[in-house]
Amino acid sequence: MTTVTRFAPSPTGLLHVGNVRTALHNWMLARKAGGRFLLRIDDTDAERSREDYVEAIRADLAWLGLEPDGEERQSARGTLYEAEFQRLVAAGRVYRCYESAQELELKRKVRRGRGLPPVYDRAALALTEADHATKAAAGETPHWRFLLDQAQPIGWTDGIRGPQQFDPAAMSDPVVRRADGSWLYMLPSVIDDIAMGVTQVLRGEDHVSNTAAQVQMFAALGAPAPAFAHEALLVGTEGKLSKRLGSLGMAQLRDGGIEPAALVALLARLGTSLPVEPVADRTALLDTFDLATFGRAPARFDEAELERVNAGIVHQLPFAEAAGRLPAGMSEAAWEAIRPNLARVSEAADWWAVVTGPIAAPSLPAEDAAFAAEAQAVLAGLPWTDTVWQALTSALKEQTGRKGKALFLPLRLALTGREHGPDMAALLPLIGREAALDRLNQAARHSG
Repeated sequence: MTTVTRFAPSPTGLLHVGNVRTALHNWMLARKAGGRFLLRIDDTDAERSREDYVEAIRADLAWLGLEPDGEERQSARGTLYEAEFQRLVAAGRVYRCYESAQELELKRKVRRGRGLPPVYDRAALALTEADHATKAAAGETPHWRFLLDQAQPIGWTDGIRGPQQFDPAAMSDPVVRRADGSWLYMLPSVIDDIAMGVTQVLRGEDHVSNTAAQVQMFAALGAPAPAFAHEALLVGTEGKLSKRLGSLGMAQLRDGGIEPAALVALLARLGTSLPVEPVADRTALLDTFDLATFGRAPARFDEAELERVNAGIVHQLPFAEAAGRLPAGMSEAAWEAIRPNLARVSEAADWWAVVTGPIAAPSLPAEDAAFAAEAQAVLAGLPWTDTVWQALTSALKEQTGRKGKALFLPLRLALTGREHGPDMAALLPLIGREAALDRLNQAARHSG
């Protein structure tokens, strides 16, 4: 059987890192098995759903390289939902109810006071057709609940949590359709999973109780349930769900210089027993992807860890992939020289400015200024080759007796204006002979 997974966001807002982690893991589950990854836009909430959010979801998935093999929209599937719903009506598996939210809350309080589970008491099942007719005549419109079969426990083997069992008598019959005819999440999702051939549902652990009810919905519609797996939710470094984490959108990360490969590398293994590493090769990530490595503990998202992984990804980034974001004139050799010092591609512009100049001449101690003058004289007599830095430092070491920091730091300051940076052996040929001689001359004349 072909593995089919799906990602089913509601277009009522932008994707955040928690949503993306779910999408990524479903994509990986499908790709590793050679299956299909589907996007389902859950836009039955017409009042809150927005088309710009739909476009943003597609754009975010494309940025991350998670393009789906097919797309469906729930707003276009109303005819199918109605037909399947009528099957359940005919089978007696959905029933009409009329209680208001206030009445239901009162019922829950009464049941809690009696030491009973605060679940729906199924009072509406006692209504006769005459009762329904009376309510209709009075202008009351029903909402609909799915009738759970309480004869035996609900169970499944979860791909992450292991064997799961629920007592349906301790669950409320879920509302599946509102009084205005609109759908709640539970039933359309099941109908779609059947129609779309979904074989595996991987989602957050906050859906576990939904799954218990949906297992019976699959059976009521005569279809086998897919394999379910529920992963631990993301939490922040402070150990709890945060508004910051919930609002950390793709545009914010993209504008902040985060590479999509870095976010993928982090989220692919977050919450698993595998190490989080700057793995740019998706084949390597897929090879190690296994639900058996997922833990039950909350998965901690740390922005500092994302920064670390991002730097590691940038350090591997080929020139061809970075070229469109680099300053004009920056060569492949320059990129490879500067790349190890970058945390973000955008920082390359700062180092390219150091290479191309001008730079402010540093104010050196008198002895270092004199040393810069010696360096200029030595450099003027050396052939300009790719090994000119090694030749310069070797000659100066022999001529002055300087070594280590005393040898290298004044030269770096004179040539770049900075104490730290890329390897000078790669940087000096990029600066060029005339510029290097001029910078040494300027440093020699600026003693502090």
